[in-house]
Amino acid sequence: MLLKPALKNYIWGGSRLKSEFSVESEDAIVAEAWMLSCNPAGESTIINGSLAGKTLAEVLFSDIDHSLGRKMMFSAYFPILIKLIDAENDLSVQVHPGNGYALEKEGRFGKTEMWYVLDARKGANIYYGFSRPISKNELIERIERNTLPDVLNRVIVRPGDVFLIEPGTVHAIGAGILVAEIQQNSDATYRIFDYDRTDSSGKKRELHIEEALEVINTGVTPGSVKSYSTVRCKGYSVVRLASCPYFSVDLVSVDTQADLCCGSESFTSLLLIEGEGRILFGNKAAGTDGIMDVRKGDSVFLPANTGDYRIQGKCRALRTVR
Repeated sequence: MLLKPALKNYIWGGSRLKSEFSVESEDAIVAEAWMLSCNPAGESTIINGSLAGKTLAEVLFSDIDHSLGRKMMFSAYFPILIKLIDAENDLSVQVHPGNGYALEKEGRFGKTEMWYVLDARKGANIYYGFSRPISKNELIERIERNTLPDVLNRVIVRPGDVFLIEPGTVHAIGAGILVAEIQQNSDATYRIFDYDRTDSSGKKRELHIEEALEVINTGVTPGSVKSYSTVRCKGYSVVRLASCPYFSVDLVSVDTQADLCCGSESFTSLLLIEGEGRILFGNKAAGTDGIMDVRKGDSVFLPANTGDYRIQGKCRALRTVR
């Protein structure tokens, strides 16, 4: 299934998703494109085959056992949300709760997320934890005095960098960074600092200080993300970028062709982040002819039990499984 993303316009967004990833919008700014989403706040729509026009959620939850795989055989919740994010300006400093707090207080799951840096202006940075352990009292005082960034861990980023943002970790994407984000399917976000910005109506955006103070980790600065070895095969290579209880993400780099498989355990998401090619499917049950041309910016969903498939061409894709 080839997917059309849901689009989000926020005050910090830019135009690169339109110009570089073929995202179609009449708006000049597209901050986020939700490339794989069953979230009611913005659902992906299928644009190919006999299912064209239906939302991904409509199709998946009519056949959960077959579509989502053994790991989700009895689930009525789609676990993953995948976004492209264009930060023309700084995002707010925020923190996400874990499952326990979010389910109790919000009635929804918490949020673990991963960032893969697609591009970054020279010197562009993210905030990733604190530069040193601080007390809750100091944290409150710095929020009140607008000096919170002074104690945040500032990290200069480059294309290819990976960051796993676990619940409780304070974080923010800085200006000039293009990111692919793979996350739990949740919008449980507590904003704690927003540079005193105002929206189009002149109002400051809401902060969530009380909730953030209950979940934020002030004592530990995250270490570097694990590096995984590259598996090289004839015509392609695969490197594991991140793995957690909610998703695993690989970077698949195709030089000529890659023979892969989507089995019975989980669905597969392919997000093309560079180049173009063609995907050949042995299983044509989804109403396609078994051939799909793809290019940078395309998001393809493979239901569990799709079986063997081949990517031909020269391209790179983020492959996500449950």
